[in-house]
Amino acid sequence: MNYFLKNGLLVDPKNNIEGLYDLWIKDGKVAKVALAGTEGVEGAFSEIDCTGKMIFPGFIDLHVHFRDPGLTYKETLTTGANAAAAGGFTGVCPMPNTKPSTDSPEKIRTLLERAKTESKVNIFPIAAVSIGQEGKELTDLKGIKEAGAVAISEDGKSVMDICLYREAMKQAAELGLVVMAHCEDKDLVGKGVCNKGPISEKYGLQPISNAVEDVITARDIFLAGETGTKLHLCHCSTEASVGLVKLGKELGIQVTAEVCPHHFAMNETQITANDGMFKMNPPLRSEKDMVALCKGLANGTMDCISTDHAPHGAEEKQGGFEKSPFGIVGLETAFALSYTYLVRAGYMSLADLIRHMSLNPANVISVDRGHLSVGAVADLCICNTEAYTINPESFASMGRNTPFGGWEVYGQVEKTMVSGEFVFSK
Repeated sequence: MNYFLKNGLLVDPKNNIEGLYDLWIKDGKVAKVALAGTEGVEGAFSEIDCTGKMIFPGFIDLHVHFRDPGLTYKETLTTGANAAAAGGFTGVCPMPNTKPSTDSPEKIRTLLERAKTESKVNIFPIAAVSIGQEGKELTDLKGIKEAGAVAISEDGKSVMDICLYREAMKQAAELGLVVMAHCEDKDLVGKGVCNKGPISEKYGLQPISNAVEDVITARDIFLAGETGTKLHLCHCSTEASVGLVKLGKELGIQVTAEVCPHHFAMNETQITANDGMFKMNPPLRSEKDMVALCKGLANGTMDCISTDHAPHGAEEKQGGFEKSPFGIVGLETAFALSYTYLVRAGYMSLADLIRHMSLNPANVISVDRGHLSVGAVADLCICNTEAYTINPESFASMGRNTPFGGWEVYGQVEKTMVSGEFVFSK
């Protein structure tokens, strides 16, 4: 079906568009973009009045965990994709720490083949750096690139063998693969479960210091500089990480970085109990770190907003910080938290927010998405600015593990379109 989206506030950073526009979608692509009220395109179009709504290029999440295969009681490829669509995401990058891990060309091809029938959104696969994510033997990087992987990552841990990691970076640079880094020193983190600070002291919990992240962040940035690889830092959470990314860019190193909504919308002072819903990795940091992340996003040091969507079964998160697994869900709250705590809070403009959620992530993995140029694939979402209360029971994801339940936020995704067809409507 062809669509005419009428009189919406269109925000398209690539084309420097922000204003009231009409948009025509024909045969799955953008046929015309024009100021509201302009004469249209010949043919039959289904009209959608977007007065009072916002139209954005579809969001792209560089960091999700869909638990499929192996842990499908937490999430499946289908339910994860449905959650993505409900959150305005038209493309996602599933991390490889499934069971078994995504560590071969065959597994990449299988994922992409399954996605054709099981996912409503675009799947951009990430493969493991090492076989079984054991940090001992590199995967077939050339093969996984040819199979369709857009990046490699050992997410959930760091590759601690620095020589093996440097070799992975060298090969990735030659192949044009992005290296996505989970920065965590295995020895320093020990059995830590929450940030080193007042909460760890109050409840007598094993702490996670900022250095756990910062030491590996510095290592990976300088390795990327030596090898010439394109490095993307996942879920940055500390003030020093922002400074290190800034330094890396000033030195001409190809480094980009993401921040998750939970790290810029919440800090450790808001942890109200020894509750597993607040347990994530990296942990909720200090207010000072949180403000640094907001400022880093605002000034462009930090490039992307990703969710680190990590669903778990309800009973798994009932063990407090000591026994609960790390991770929260984020796909269906990402836009609202970002709009509320970055745009409405005055840190950045709406256009800059959309750049961080659409165009920049697409550029990191070199896919032609994140914009609504004429001729582009029609991946987009329609949102409002209304207030609502986050209700985890309404999530499309199988995961309900979020500390944001009951929070009042602004900005709801009403419709999501992939390749010219609506895959979500509220």
